[in-house]
Amino acid sequence: MDFFDGNKSLNTILLLITTIIVAKLISSFIIPKSRKRLPPILPGWPIVGGLFRFLKGPIFMLREEYPKLGGVFTLKIFHKNITFLIGPEVSAHFFKAPETDLSQQEVYQFNVPTFGPGVVFDVDYSVRQEQFRFFTEALRVNKLKSYVNQMVSEAEDYFSKWGSSGEVDLKYELEHLIILTASRCLLGREVRDKLFDDVSALFHDLDNGMLPISVLFPYLPIPAHRRRDNARKKLAEIFASIISSRKDSNKSEDDMLQCFIDSKYKDGRPTTEAEVTGLLIAALFAGQHTSSITSTWTGAYLLCNKQYLSGVVEEQKNLMAKHGDRVDHDVLAEMDVLYRCIKEALRLHPPLIMLLRSSHSDFSVTTREGKEYDIPKGHIVATSPAFANRLPHIFNEPDKYDPDRYAVGREEDKAAGAFSYISFGGGRHGCLGEPFAYLQIKAIWSHLLRNFEFELLSPFPEIDWNAMVVGVKGKVMVRYKRRELSVNQ
Repeated sequence: MDFFDGNKSLNTILLLITTIIVAKLISSFIIPKSRKRLPPILPGWPIVGGLFRFLKGPIFMLREEYPKLGGVFTLKIFHKNITFLIGPEVSAHFFKAPETDLSQQEVYQFNVPTFGPGVVFDVDYSVRQEQFRFFTEALRVNKLKSYVNQMVSEAEDYFSKWGSSGEVDLKYELEHLIILTASRCLLGREVRDKLFDDVSALFHDLDNGMLPISVLFPYLPIPAHRRRDNARKKLAEIFASIISSRKDSNKSEDDMLQCFIDSKYKDGRPTTEAEVTGLLIAALFAGQHTSSITSTWTGAYLLCNKQYLSGVVEEQKNLMAKHGDRVDHDVLAEMDVLYRCIKEALRLHPPLIMLLRSSHSDFSVTTREGKEYDIPKGHIVATSPAFANRLPHIFNEPDKYDPDRYAVGREEDKAAGAFSYISFGGGRHGCLGEPFAYLQIKAIWSHLLRNFEFELLSPFPEIDWNAMVVGVKGKVMVRYKRRELSVNQ
């Protein structure tokens, strides 16, 4: 009996071991094939993968692959996997996931030499959230109202120097005006009145130090990076002097610089001079390009679409009949027709063509065709406003300039959900400066529409795909003639 029971126990143990081994084999070879629904992988070269296709231009790659693969696929570059999520059906997790799941910090480290140490992507998420709170407080409605007065004043002063008629490069003029306006609203009166040329030149070197190669090798010892680092050092010295002067004199100004000086962390610690400088640089980088590029595209489209040009001019007449010559925050808020024209230019030409995150956990998405894919931890996750904003199942005739698509009754930007229109991103990391940008562009174009007639002389501009922030290629030459818009015209 004892021998039999011993054999029986041994047989039981052997059966249990065999069962465990078989189960592990099944889980290793069978279950992953049925459960791990990885996205399709784009073909590429050995070792480098799809690097050359990506450098040729991600938009061109998306145009080729989206019709074949749909909204989810993976591109391998060296040892990295970049998984694209294109369209609102699959990008909700991209915009809504917490930082612990999808992080900005790793993928945007190349900004650290430009913005500087101790700010934005050089700090952990909790500190970064507090610094974003500083931005939010600096862009509250009461602050925006004071900024608008400065925007309007800068536009009036700048265009007063134009003659009764002439020819100008609209792109250059708008870029120059917007850096002037940004200097006044963001960097402070000291920079605008006394140090504009110096600071502008330094920002130019800083800007030119942001190259495609900088994304992969931000500290590569090349001339552009050396000029960037030298400019960053000099800017820090200039702002340290301004901050110290304001503190010593107890002088307070109505600008973003002052907001950052007065900001405090939750533990009561005030911002340092280095942090204030870094936050200002980040703010200028985020806003300057978007506003100047979108202002230029808005003008080019209006001058090529007379029906929409007539619409925004008529809107200005109606507002003048209601408010006279007054242009302030509340009057700009009533410019719905102009708002839609700006928004449509921004849909067709978002300056940031790629948004990136680093995945810290596995997640799944379901495409509009019903296919389910598992995105593994460790992938870089990407979406593209420039491509997603032209999806034909969301936007009717997506390549056509049609501001009326946002009018009540159509609202194509909301038809497929919250993330149908993503020029300013969305969700947890939506652009904090969106209201500022719209007010700035409205302030400029309301002044131009009321005071000038325009004719586009050069061909409609092309897209400069080679720039880090994608904008307008070449000059945009226009002929202007001064006028004074009347409600009776």
